[in-house]
Amino acid sequence: MRNTRFRRAVTAGALVPFALGPFAALPAHADSADYDTRTPIRHVIVIIGENRSFDHVFATYEPIRKDEQVRNLLSEGIVDANGRPGPNYAMAVQKSAVDTYPSPYSASPAQAAPYATLPPPLTGGPTKPYFPVGMSASALASYENGLPNDYLQYMTTGGTGLPKGVPDTRIPGVNALPPGPFQLTSTTLPYDSYTASPVHRFFQMWQQLDCNAGYVTPDNASGCRNDLFPWVEVTVGAGANGNPRPANFNDATTREGASAMAFYNVQQGDAPYLKYLADHYAMSDNYHQGVVGGTGANHIMLGTGDVLWFSDGHGNAAVPPNGVTVAQGTANAGVVSEIENPNPAPGTNNWYTEDGYGGGSYGSPSYGGGSYVDCSDPNQPGVASVLHYLASLPHPVKPNCQPGHYYLVNNYNPGYFGNGNDAYTDPNKNNTVFTVPPSNLRHIGDALSAKGISFAYFGDQWNQYVPDPYQLKWGSTDNYCNICNFFQYTSSIMTDANARAEHLKDTVDLYADIANGTLPAVSFVKPSGIVDGHPASSKLDLFEGFVKKIVDGVRANPALWKDTAIFVTFDEGGGYYDSGYVQPLDFFGDGTRVPFLVISKYTRAGHISHDYADHASVLKFIERNWELRPLTNRSRDNLPDPQYGRNPYVPTNGPAIGDLFDLFSFHRDDRDGEHGDHRSARDTVAQADDGR
Repeated sequence: MRNTRFRRAVTAGALVPFALGPFAALPAHADSADYDTRTPIRHVIVIIGENRSFDHVFATYEPIRKDEQVRNLLSEGIVDANGRPGPNYAMAVQKSAVDTYPSPYSASPAQAAPYATLPPPLTGGPTKPYFPVGMSASALASYENGLPNDYLQYMTTGGTGLPKGVPDTRIPGVNALPPGPFQLTSTTLPYDSYTASPVHRFFQMWQQLDCNAGYVTPDNASGCRNDLFPWVEVTVGAGANGNPRPANFNDATTREGASAMAFYNVQQGDAPYLKYLADHYAMSDNYHQGVVGGTGANHIMLGTGDVLWFSDGHGNAAVPPNGVTVAQGTANAGVVSEIENPNPAPGTNNWYTEDGYGGGSYGSPSYGGGSYVDCSDPNQPGVASVLHYLASLPHPVKPNCQPGHYYLVNNYNPGYFGNGNDAYTDPNKNNTVFTVPPSNLRHIGDALSAKGISFAYFGDQWNQYVPDPYQLKWGSTDNYCNICNFFQYTSSIMTDANARAEHLKDTVDLYADIANGTLPAVSFVKPSGIVDGHPASSKLDLFEGFVKKIVDGVRANPALWKDTAIFVTFDEGGGYYDSGYVQPLDFFGDGTRVPFLVISKYTRAGHISHDYADHASVLKFIERNWELRPLTNRSRDNLPDPQYGRNPYVPTNGPAIGDLFDLFSFHRDDRDGEHGDHRSARDTVAQADDGR
């Protein structure tokens, strides 16, 4: 019998705790549904940064507690504490491969040989900072109000000083780097610098991971060797929307080089605030992006536990436009090919036939755009290789692909503008045809609404975006991320003006709610493109500042701090190398590890969870805490909790993902995130479930 739910019982104006055990009584103003929880956590804030893998940030992190362990480049002996190659560097050596026409796409090309040295990593980001040196703090804050005052200065620093797409000579020995991970920072490339952004698309990441059932070992149950990251960067990059491979093609043509192999060194002062949070609260070293590939699909996974598919806009599966003219009679008219085709083009090594975010639109002829895949059909381009891998594993994995459904595996604009208008059918020349039709896929907001639990998505610069639906002020005052808001894809909220007003807000509302104690039970928070930490367009220190402002605000409100958990993670690894285990869950993922930290008074300082998790684990935590059912019969939150044998990172009952409860220690209520002994929340609640 479950006996740890936390209810508010009011009799004659008095607050009576029910089955609270050691936990504090509920505040008198508590909403009954919001506070009907199985733990003392009554507010969850999920902050999502952009495009950093776990090893990219925490490669050299060492636990502050002797009874904790972490799996990273340092602990594996791949690098040493100074960022130099370690005794086991060979474990991470990268390879050059061959996948040529007429052979079809291969997620694990057979012909591969180690690089002698890496292709030189190239520059990315602005030559000069986006905001000029000397700009006043008040002027900077008028563009971005999500930073503490002492972080505003970093908006005016970090320019590369170099042209884009050339060898990044700020990196010592850039033309002769060893063939594996390398430390990004140095005296000539300080932490506060803009750097390149590796490719992070769906079929590219399958190749980067190089997963093959023939590579399975007792320590690597997935057979993923993670050894083709630079090769994918230099052979195809982010795709070309069906355009032929350029003449005189070389390792610099895609303008990336081996940027994927870069990592920061927290032992030398990099990522100082994220390291502080890991030292003083809790962190996972086995949390993954939910979809191989990029931002849009991973945010959708975070909100739905699933991926979207192309429809007629009324819930019926349809075939995306492919090789046909769209938007006829408008400035955006053009022949598009929205179905992915990663088969190598004739005469090339791994140059995809059709792959890309879409070309043209916004007032010019549209073309390309390969981003949908019908993974139920092995005859579709790129599908057979992944299906064969999943079926060949010692414990075959079901792809979870419905017949006749074309799934969106890369970035397209959402089906609605912020004002609720249909973006898919909008003919304005400033729109893009590469927009997914409105979806009726059930999301976490639907589940929370059904139980009367409050929630909101706080998008930085939402207020500027709503009157600027085509984002004509992008790069100026409107840097809102429209593809990140999973609610914007779905009809249940976007077609209801009252629902939009209640659940879609700006971060200015978040800061007010934190200060006033009016925060909803569940909050998803997305920084703007200025401070989201995305490589090239942002910097990691700017994201650290964004997180710090929220954490400091919650800490400053004792009533809120005592029942809040702040989750800090990244949507995806951004194409950066990671050495961690990747579990195959279905056709869509998982992908590489990404950082995941929990800030709460109910964490033990320095605790590191090894429980296997991904973005759907956030859903599982919310659902377990507020006793909700899985979102649909196919969503990832249906997967069981992991069980383990001798390897604490590899579930023996996969596909399986955790619910993040083991990051907490709920039996203590007298701590501040920094002291005390540990017993996991999973153990505490499991005992209650068993009636003990």
